[in-house]
Amino acid sequence: MTANVGTIDRVLRAVVGIALIAWAATGGPVWAWVGVVPLATAGFSFCPAYSLLGIKTCPTPRT
Repeated sequence: MTANVGTIDRVLRAVVGIALIAWAATGGPVWAWVGVVPLATAGFSFCPAYSLLGIKTCPTPRT
């Protein structure tokens, strides 16, 4: 798995994921547990959907 999620993208995913999980844990709807997905993609710096679509938000390494 090559990283395809950049820093800003990771931060946004983590914030959204934590917010959704907190909402679900405090009595929100069951579907809010989907927040685990953006949190996991932020943690791994890899998004399978980005791979399928050919998107990459992380900077390319210099050679």
